[in-house]
Amino acid sequence: MNGTSATASASAHVNGRANGHLNRKANGHAHAHALGEGEGEGQAGAPARRKAPPSPPPPHVAAHDEADEQSSYTFEIVDEVANFLLSRTVVRPTVGIICGTGLGSLAEKLEDKAIFKYEDIPHFPVSSVEGHAGQLVFGRLEGVSVVCMQGRFHYYEGYPLWKCCMPVRVMKLLGVKYFIATNAAGGLNERYKVGDIMILRDHVNFMGFAGNNPLRGANDDRFGPRFPPMSKAYDPELIDVAKSVVKDMNIGDIVHEGVYTCLGGPCYETQAELRLLKLLGIDAVGMSTVHEIVTAVHCGLRCFAFSLISNECVTEYNTEAEANHEEVMDTGKMRAPILQALVAEFIKRVDG
Repeated sequence: MNGTSATASASAHVNGRANGHLNRKANGHAHAHALGEGEGEGQAGAPARRKAPPSPPPPHVAAHDEADEQSSYTFEIVDEVANFLLSRTVVRPTVGIICGTGLGSLAEKLEDKAIFKYEDIPHFPVSSVEGHAGQLVFGRLEGVSVVCMQGRFHYYEGYPLWKCCMPVRVMKLLGVKYFIATNAAGGLNERYKVGDIMILRDHVNFMGFAGNNPLRGANDDRFGPRFPPMSKAYDPELIDVAKSVVKDMNIGDIVHEGVYTCLGGPCYETQAELRLLKLLGIDAVGMSTVHEIVTAVHCGLRCFAFSLISNECVTEYNTEAEANHEEVMDTGKMRAPILQALVAEFIKRVDG
C-alpha cells in the first residue's frame, strides 16, 4: 500500500467512525424525541406512557381578542369600548373610581345607576377575585356624574399590566377628568392600625423597576406622552381637599399620609421582604393601584388614591399571626360607611 492509499484508508476509517457515532447520536435523539411525544416504545417493547395534556387556562385568560396579539390595546379598540358604553347610558362621567377588595359598596351609593357586567363589554377583561363584583357602574354621587369599577384586574390573575389598566384609558375617553383609586393594603408603618386609612402621597413602583410597566411598548400620543413625569402623580391639590374633608369629618385620628408599593402577588410577603420594604420607607403594601396611577397620569388625569389598612404586616418570626383574604374583606365591610361618606364629600368638593 502506498502512502496515498494509506492516508485515504485512514481518512475513510476515521470518517466512518465519526459518521457512525453521529448517526447513532442522531438516532438516539430521534428515539428520545419520539418517546417524549408518546410515539415510541418503552423498555422491553412496552408502549410508552403518553404525557397528559396540559390543563387549560382559566376562561378569563384563555379569552382571545384582537389586543391579545399586541403589547397594548390600540386607541381604536379603547375608543370602541368607550363608544359602546356611552351609547347605552346618559351619564357622562367626570370622575372615575376603582374600588378595591372589600370596598365595592362605594358604588351602592350611586343614584340613577346603569350597570354593565364586564363580560358584556367588548374587549373587557373579567375579574376573578372574591370581593370584586366585576361590573362597571355609571351614576351620580352627590350630584356628580361618576363611573365606578366594582372590581379591578390584577397581574396575578394572569393579565399583563397593560390589560389590567385598559379601563383607565376607557375612563379617559368617557370624559373622566379625576381618577380615584382605592385599595386594601397591609400596614407596615407601626402607627397604622387595622381599619385606618392612608392617603397615598407617593409610591414605589417595584414592578416598574423590573421593566414591567403598563406603558411598555409603542406609545400612542393620543393617550399621552412617551415619557410622562411621575413626580406629582398624586395631585397635591386633591390631597389637600381630602385632608380638609377628613378634618371636617373629625376622623383625623384614623387617617394618615404615606407611601404605597405594589407587589405582584398573589402570595403575601415574607417577614424578610416586609422588613426590606420597611427599611425603604414604605408605609403600606398591596397588589394593585401603582400601574393604574401610572396609566392615569399618562392620560392626563388628576389622580387621588387611598388605602384601607386591612391588616398589620407581620415582621416577627415568633408569632402565629398571618395575613388572610377574609380579614381584608371583613375590614372593608367594617369601614364601608366612613369610606362612602369620605369619597362622596371629596367628590362633591372636587367637581360639585
